[in-house]
Amino acid sequence: MNEDVGVVVVRANDLSDQTPQTAGLKRFEAVSARRLGSQDLWMGLSVLPAGGRTGVHHHGRSETALYILSGVGRWWIGDQLDTMQEAHPGDFVYIKPDVVHWEENASDTEPVRMIVARTTQDAIVVNLDDHPYGPVIR
Repeated sequence: MNEDVGVVVVRANDLSDQTPQTAGLKRFEAVSARRLGSQDLWMGLSVLPAGGRTGVHHHGRSETALYILSGVGRWWIGDQLDTMQEAHPGDFVYIKPDVVHWEENASDTEPVRMIVARTTQDAIVVNLDDHPYGPVIR
């Protein structure tokens, strides 16, 4: 990568998993302050395995936008994490700052692959492992 020219191409095989993680989901960092010196943006790829679900978490002050590349994802939100939103390939998902949620893959055979963008240059992930309405992680 050559950051000096003003445009940087991050190759698919050059993503970093050295970013905050949540049980059940794998995050890969592409654009960040740490990697490229970005000032207001974090961007990467998240993969939720077939039949997978995440732990309960939120992203602090960061707004999060997702674009579903493949698979069908479900986001559980609400006071008791009992309200579900479902997204399919081609859909965009917006998560407001501090919204507590967990994610689930609707398929037992296909992973959910998502492009992720955040309004902070570092990935903010606050895991709530003791949340009373959290799912059982396989």
